[in-house]
Amino acid sequence: MNIQWFPGHMTKAIRMMEENLRLVDALVYVIDSRAVYSSDNPLFDKLLKGKRVLYVFNKCDLVEERDLALWCERFREEGKTYVRSVGTSGDCSSIVAGLKRIAADKLSRFGERGANVAVRAMVVGVPNSGKSTVINAMCKRAGAVTGDRPGVTRGKQWMSIDGVDLLDTPGTLWGKFEEESVALHLAYIGSIRDEVLDAGELAFSFLDEVRPAYGEELKARYALTALPDDTLALFESIALSRGFKVKGGEPDYERTAKTILDDFRKGRLGKIMLEKPKTHGLVLKKRG
Repeated sequence: MNIQWFPGHMTKAIRMMEENLRLVDALVYVIDSRAVYSSDNPLFDKLLKGKRVLYVFNKCDLVEERDLALWCERFREEGKTYVRSVGTSGDCSSIVAGLKRIAADKLSRFGERGANVAVRAMVVGVPNSGKSTVINAMCKRAGAVTGDRPGVTRGKQWMSIDGVDLLDTPGTLWGKFEEESVALHLAYIGSIRDEVLDAGELAFSFLDEVRPAYGEELKARYALTALPDDTLALFESIALSRGFKVKGGEPDYERTAKTILDDFRKGRLGKIMLEKPKTHGLVLKKRG
C-alpha cells in the first residue's frame, strides 16, 4: 500500500515555524505514544538544532505503562527531556513544569535582575498528535481549535498559561515516506486524511500487523470465540460478529474497516503500541 500525503499548507507551516523560531526559547514536541518512532518528523530536525526541547508522550493512556517505559528509557539514554501527558484529561501541568525546568537558566538570569519573564515555546508534532488538545488542557479553555482529523490547525496561535507562552502550529508531515511501516502507522493513528486512503486495505494491514501480539484484545472486542489464522477470515469474522452485511448476506467490508480503525484510534481495542524500541530494534534517527 503506497501512501504519500503532503498538502501545500504543510510547506507553508514549516516556513512559518522557521520564521518564528527566533521568537521562542524552546520547542514542545508532541508525540503520539502509540507510534513514537513514526512521530519523529525529519523536517523538524532543523528546528530542533540549538533549541531546548521538551518531548511530550501524549495519549499515554492508550498504551501499556511497561511499553512506554521502554521509550522513556531510550530517551533518557539519549539525554532527551520528556514528560507524559493525556491531553484529554484536562491536566497538563507537567508540561508547564517541564518547560520551566529546561529554561531554568533563562528564568534564573532574569530573576536575579528582579524581572519576571515568560518561557516562550513553539508546539510541534505530526497531524493528530494532540497538540491543540494539550494546549487547551493547559489553558483550561477552548483556546486553540481542535479536531479529530489531521490538519485542523492551519495558522499560528499564541496561548499563555502560568508563565509560559505557547505558539501552536499546524501538524506537519514530510514529503516522502522512506519506510512503508511509518506511513502505515501514521495512517492508523489518523495523521493522514482518511479521504486519501483505502480504508479496507488499511484496516486489513492493521489487523495483519497487530493480530500476533494483540489477538486476545481483538477477540474480546469483537466477541470472537476463536482467532482465525488468516487475516481475511479474521476481517470477515469481525464483520459478521458486528452484523455488518450487505445485500445477499456478504460482509460489509467498508463499514467493517472503518469500525476497526475507529476502535483502535479511540482505544476500544485495548492498549496497543505499534512500535516498541526493544522488540523492534527501533532507534530515533534522521530520515530523508
